[in-house]
Amino acid sequence: MAGEFLNMTGLIQAKRRRKNRAGSERGVTLIETMMAALILIIVVVGLLPVFLLGFQMNEQQGDIATRTTEYAQDKIESLVNLQFTDNTTDTTQYPPGTGGTGLGGVMAASTTVGALPPTAAVTGYVDYLDVNGNLLTSSTNAYYRRQWMITTDSTGNLKTIAVDATSLQAAGIKGLAPFSELVYIKASGL
Repeated sequence: MAGEFLNMTGLIQAKRRRKNRAGSERGVTLIETMMAALILIIVVVGLLPVFLLGFQMNEQQGDIATRTTEYAQDKIESLVNLQFTDNTTDTTQYPPGTGGTGLGGVMAASTTVGALPPTAAVTGYVDYLDVNGNLLTSSTNAYYRRQWMITTDSTGNLKTIAVDATSLQAAGIKGLAPFSELVYIKASGL
């Protein structure tokens, strides 16, 4: 009888252990699931400004910076197509064909005309563009500014043409406004 009692006690204890194990292996409740979802939503909403800043920076450095490079390249190409000593037929001015600064005319050795940022723009060596890249008559409502500078070497036979195109739209821009600076060297006789 003592053996049977021990067997019965062992069976009861084994049943309790199974019951305890079964109770600890229950699934996740609806409240626990909702709490986890709430925590996840709070984290995502907290990270949202980081994603928005990333999208904005991508727009600035992608689209606007690409446009500044394109506009600087357009100006370089216009200037390079002029004669080395041209000072009157600069068709890159507005309105076209009204003269302008050309390539500075006949320049003495080691001289510079025009200016690049951060130096103030020099009349005849700056123009302004609208949002679509069209020339404007003034800086009013301009989206982009192009400034350029022409420098001769010590012999006067080489001209270095440097063009800077900068976005002027500060609204919403984080950090420096996108800009591009291009340089071209033109030799006398070309």
